[in-house]
Amino acid sequence: MARIEGLIEELYRERYVGFRNALTPVVGSREAARDVVQEAFARALRDARKLRCEDALAGWIWRIAVNIARRERRGLASDEIPEDLTIAEPERDPDLAAAIQSLPPRRRLVVFLRHYAGFTYAEIAEATGVAEGTVAATLAQAHAALLEQLLTKELANDHRR
Repeated sequence: MARIEGLIEELYRERYVGFRNALTPVVGSREAARDVVQEAFARALRDARKLRCEDALAGWIWRIAVNIARRERRGLASDEIPEDLTIAEPERDPDLAAAIQSLPPRRRLVVFLRHYAGFTYAEIAEATGVAEGTVAATLAQAHAALLEQLLTKELANDHRR
């Protein structure tokens, strides 16, 4: 039990910012996301004995956090992917924010978990309940769509100049 608690604490130190950044658009603010992440890790510590596999730790805590965030939003169904997942500060790169927002929800979620929360493919698979190969394929599709959109935007801008 002490080993699991130590792993939870280590994950919190290493991944707090990623969890917060990924949850910010779901709950609407960094402060609310901070509260959700802290509550999720506190619950994970409290319920550490329920964890079946140490390798699934990040995915397990992510599901706890998403459930807390869903209750905060009061309207999300348990299997719904939030439509408004977007980068936390879209003004820093509006083209990227728009491209990410245009992705289908499942692809957007995988991009967020990988690039904003720092999840591995295995952790994303655990968090989303799909096979690791599906995660890889979904991420590849998302990257291709983002690249196409950003290149198209860049080419359009070049033609205007």
